[in-house]
Amino acid sequence: MIKVGLTGGIGSGKSIVASIFEMLGVPVFYADHEAKVLMESNQELREGIIKLLGNNAFSDNKLNRGYIAARVFSDPDMLVKLNEIVHPAVHRYFLKWTESFAGIPYVVEEAAILFESGANNYFDYSILVTSPESLRIERVMKRDKVNEENVKARMKNQFPEDKNLSMADFIINNDKDSMILPQILELHERLLSLCRVN
Repeated sequence: MIKVGLTGGIGSGKSIVASIFEMLGVPVFYADHEAKVLMESNQELREGIIKLLGNNAFSDNKLNRGYIAARVFSDPDMLVKLNEIVHPAVHRYFLKWTESFAGIPYVVEEAAILFESGANNYFDYSILVTSPESLRIERVMKRDKVNEENVKARMKNQFPEDKNLSMADFIINNDKDSMILPQILELHERLLSLCRVN
């Protein structure tokens, strides 16, 4: 089984790409969603988060997302420390998750900060969904009902597009002029052929 990491800057459309892979019968692990579930359900992880961020990190046994976001997005060092606690636990869960798909040629993990966290090193191949910054900002403003400054602040926690481009094995271009479905279908066939080689 080949393990493929799928990423892209905020507003790039990586979730849409992931959903198309699912339609093609490829199992997709949504790392950001699973991280939130694990942060609430895994006792060891909860204790690590409380030790780092204090008791206010949880409210009624649920993640206090507003508090956590306020703490980590204004403090890059704190964000790194939080990721160092969360990402290994998510990766261990991902490896366990893959065990249920024996015989499947490849699986995909969709993750917002694949390269930033170093998680790309765990995968056989990586896919970057790319899109112009202005279009990404427009999409996120519309989707999350936030202003441009808010989106740009969130973008600062991700690598610049050119750095991601230099690290990715495959690129899917999701701008207004490119159709993503033919790109995904072509990449799907390429990955299947790579699975046959391996």
